Amino acid sequence: MSEDYRKMWEELGLDLEAHDQLLAVIPQMYGDIYMSQQNRPEGMAYLDFVMSEIHGLRVKELNDLREAGGKVVGAFCLYVPEEVVLAGGAACVGICGGADWGTAEAEKVLPRNLCPLIKSFIGFKLTKVCPYFESSDMIVGETTCDGKKKSYEVLGEYTNVHVMHTPQTKDDASRKLWLEEVKKFKATMEELTGNTIDAAALAQGVATVNAKRAALKRMNEARKASPVPISGKDALLIEQVAFYDDPVRFTQMINKVSDELEQRIADGVGVAPADAPRILISGCPMAIPNWKMHHIVESTGAIIVGEEACIGHRYFRDMVDESPSDLEGELTAVADRYMKLDCACFTPNKERLDNIMQLVEDYKVDGVIHYALQFCDPFTVEYNSVERTLKYAGVPVLKIETDYSMEDAGQLSTRVEAFMEQIKETQGAIV
Repeated sequence: MSEDYRKMWEELGLDLEAHDQLLAVIPQMYGDIYMSQQNRPEGMAYLDFVMSEIHGLRVKELNDLREAGGKVVGAFCLYVPEEVVLAGGAACVGICGGADWGTAEAEKVLPRNLCPLIKSFIGFKLTKVCPYFESSDMIVGETTCDGKKKSYEVLGEYTNVHVMHTPQTKDDASRKLWLEEVKKFKATMEELTGNTIDAAALAQGVATVNAKRAALKRMNEARKASPVPISGKDALLIEQVAFYDDPVRFTQMINKVSDELEQRIADGVGVAPADAPRILISGCPMAIPNWKMHHIVESTGAIIVGEEACIGHRYFRDMVDESPSDLEGELTAVADRYMKLDCACFTPNKERLDNIMQLVEDYKVDGVIHYALQFCDPFTVEYNSVERTLKYAGVPVLKIETDYSMEDAGQLSTRVEAFMEQIKETQGAIV
C-alpha cells in the first residue's frame, strides 16, 4: 500500500495481528492469479491499484466522509437499493464475504453445515479484520434465504442491522409489499443521515447507479467478440470492485477500459485463441477474493465470457426507469427494477432459465458451469431446472458445489479438464 494505514485500522477497532495475517495472504494470491496473466488490457492497471489499496485508500475515503458528517452503508446483496443510499448522501459498499476466514469463530454462533458465504461475513465481523464492516454505520441485510435471515439476527447483536424483507414470488401482492420495503428503507436512510430524500436527490442516485451498470454492461459486451479481448478473471475483478469503489470514478475508469477493449476487437487482439472453449459461469455470487473457479477454468485454456450471477449480469442487466419526475413515481421505478432480478430465491423462476439461454446465445457459449456454494439450497435445488433446460438445448453443463478453501482445487481441476474435453468432442461432432 502507498502509505501506512495502521493508525486508521486501530481506530476502527481492527484486530491488527489477525488483519496483518489476512493482508499477507491476499496480495500473494492476487499476484499468482492475476499478475501472471499475459496480454492484459493496460486499463487493468487501475484495478490492480484498487486491489493494492483495498483496505487502505478506499477505506480512508469512507472514513473521511464519516468525519465530514456522512454515513456509510454496508450491503451483502443486490436487493439493497444503492440509489436510495446515494440519495441520502451516504456511500454504499460491499461487505466482506468471499474468503474462508474466521470460520472457527463463526461456527461458535452458527451451524457448521451452513453456506460458506454466511459463515464468511459473520467470521469477518467476529474476528474484526474487515475495515468495511467497521466503517459502516449500518449494515443492510435481505431475506433471500433462511440462512441469511436468521444470521442477521446474530449479526444484529454486534452491529446496526436493517433487514429488507424480499418477496419470494412476483405477483401483484409481492410487488406492493416490496414497494413498501423500499419506502421503509428510504425512511431508515433519512433517519440515519438526517437528510431528506426528495425527487431530485433520488433522480441523481438513480442516474449515478444506472451509469455504473451501463459501464459494466458495455465492458461485458466486448466479451461477445472472438477472440475475447479480456479474460474472465479480469472481467470478474471489475464486477467485484464495482461494489467497493466510488461509483462515479469507477464508471469513468471502466469506460476507459471498454475504449481499450473495443480497440482490441477492431485490431483482432484477444487474450485466448479464437477457438478456445467459451464458458458461462452460472449460479452463486463470487465476492472478493473468491477467484478460485475462474482461475481453475481459465488455466485449462478456456475463456470465461460471462457470469450469470449476482456479481455479474444479474447486477447490471436491468436499469431503473429515469422518466418519473415525482418521488412516488421514482420509488416505484426503483422497486420495479429490483423485482426484475432473477435470484434463485424466487419461485417459480423461469425468468432465470430464459436469461441463461439468452446469454448462451448472445455470447456463443460452448458450455455452462453451474457454480454453487455448499449448503446454498436455492441454487443447488434450482440446478435441476437449469440442467434440464441446457441439456434440452444441447448445451454441455457441469455442476460444481464447493466452498472457499483450496482443498478441492485439484479435484475441481480434473473435473473441469474433463468437461473441456467433452466440449471439444461435442464441437468436433458438430463440425
